[in-house]
Amino acid sequence: MRITVLGAGSWGTTVASVLTRRDHESLIWARNPATAEEIDVKHRNERYLAGFPLPKRLRATADLAEAAAHAELLVVGVPTGAFRETLEQVKPDLHPWIPVVSLSKGLERDSLLRMTEVIKEVLPGHPAAALTGPNLAKEIMAGMAAATVIATEDLTVATEIQRVFRRGLLRVYTNHDVIGCEVGGALKNVVAIATGIAQGLGVGDNTRAGVISRGLAELTTLAVAMGGEPSTLAGLAGMGDLVATCISPHSRNRHVGEQLGRGRSLDDILAEMGQVAEGVKTVHAAVQLADQHGLPMPITRTIHRVVTGEITAERAYAGLLRTHPAGHESEPG
Repeated sequence: MRITVLGAGSWGTTVASVLTRRDHESLIWARNPATAEEIDVKHRNERYLAGFPLPKRLRATADLAEAAAHAELLVVGVPTGAFRETLEQVKPDLHPWIPVVSLSKGLERDSLLRMTEVIKEVLPGHPAAALTGPNLAKEIMAGMAAATVIATEDLTVATEIQRVFRRGLLRVYTNHDVIGCEVGGALKNVVAIATGIAQGLGVGDNTRAGVISRGLAELTTLAVAMGGEPSTLAGLAGMGDLVATCISPHSRNRHVGEQLGRGRSLDDILAEMGQVAEGVKTVHAAVQLADQHGLPMPITRTIHRVVTGEITAERAYAGLLRTHPAGHESEPG
């Protein structure tokens, strides 16, 4: 199959590599022509995957029209802030009806839409799916076992995409609950910032475990309010992705939180990274969704106050010392 992956970051490049090794004719689009040339000629992407050789059969281009025309399956791994614009640009050259798979974990800031909803708006008639789960790019490139989820309402389409992605130690499951899978993938980044702050402050593993657990309760509550299924958030797209993102030193969102906990400014942290930490953007949309559904979501709201500069990271964790009694564990808060 001819497959195009849009976005040559760490995850987009990893997925393109997996698909190439699966004997698909894969083409990756990089916004930066130098990155495309490095992948195409040197079979490397040192900025995002330093030290990992890429398959020699993996082709790269900086020509978006060429990338779109090549695809029998389109995989989109650009940041959420560029997601809609990129789809609009490929639309004229895209073959009709081909499936479109989102790799991007977040929410569109102004519309509050999930990425598969953006696909349906911009590319009507194209089956939309999301690939999500605890998938740290460097571990997959190193050949370590991992599990992921293809989420789309049409399980026939999901099964076909599952067959395309399945390879070696990468175990691919299907799920019809797109809402639950995408909300889990988006909100776990916000909780990862919170647990990173805990790491930076050195408040202890008990605190981090509490934040992860209550964070899972928050994202489950929101997903269900939006129409998702609670069982989804107990699986790979919820708890699995949350745990990996919160504990891994490879996690960009955890890194942002850790640096905030050490007293650094958000602007300095992001400038130094040179990469997107989706949780910083997603938290704004998450708070708006919480307001729409009348949900307290205290962790999400606290992180929103931190990233907007209203409170410091240290003050955010002082909130854990509130004296009023907690309610039932099944309740938010």
